[in-house]
Amino acid sequence: MPTAWTRDEVEAIVADYFEMLSKELAGVPFDKTAHRKRLAKLLNNRTDGSIEFKHQNISAVCLELGVPYVDGYKPRSNYQSTLRDVVVDRVSTHQALLDAVEADVSSPVVAPSIDDILASLEPPPEPAKPRLSRPDKTTTVIRLAVNYLEREATQRTLGSEGERFVVRFEQARLLLARQDRLAARIEHVAEERGDGDGFDVLSFEESGRERFIEVKTTRYGKQTPFYVTRNEVRVSQKYPEQYQVYRVFSFRHSPRFFALPGAISESCQLDPTVYLARV
Repeated sequence: MPTAWTRDEVEAIVADYFEMLSKELAGVPFDKTAHRKRLAKLLNNRTDGSIEFKHQNISAVCLELGVPYVDGYKPRSNYQSTLRDVVVDRVSTHQALLDAVEADVSSPVVAPSIDDILASLEPPPEPAKPRLSRPDKTTTVIRLAVNYLEREATQRTLGSEGERFVVRFEQARLLLARQDRLAARIEHVAEERGDGDGFDVLSFEESGRERFIEVKTTRYGKQTPFYVTRNEVRVSQKYPEQYQVYRVFSFRHSPRFFALPGAISESCQLDPTVYLARV
């Protein structure tokens, strides 16, 4: 049975992880294999699989804190409390990292040109497994002063670019099906009428039935959570056979997306993050 990671080992892997994250945010290329080999020398004979799993644990803590994770390290939530403590300390006390995250989530993004936009659709991620353990009641839940993923989600230019990307995809999909008239009728609802309808793009099935598409865009990885409004949830429940969420991700370099059809409450775990309070 493998021995538990020591505090020194956790400190070393967290430092290496955030070095990679800083490079990724700055657009500086790096070699994950080289990082892992260099890191292994500081660890207690850890296997490549063990190191990979710990990197994924760090990604999970980052998402809980509202910070982007290193693309390619799929978040895994069953982590030790020591790792969470070290990640929280590292993130909250390294202002240079927070400044880099702030600059990145605030920077404008324009979708790069794509040779085959129809190839950007892929299956959704596997449903997340619940954590095997939870912090006890005496554990202090630590939050950063800024939830950077929430801030990115409110960036209107990013959202608009993602919606235009989806409009182009839908046009290409219907044109390929030789439904030129339906392709010409696609509406960018959010741009033309605002957000009140509960979806961003009005498209069509090949049969002519309307498809209501809510677009959620991030420049970060596929597992990055997204935010929905009460109105979007309500509309998806009212029109479950017509409603779809298109989650656009990796928007900065190679935009791709997956679709979640039906009521949002059925395809996603919804956690309350904002409450309306009346005295």
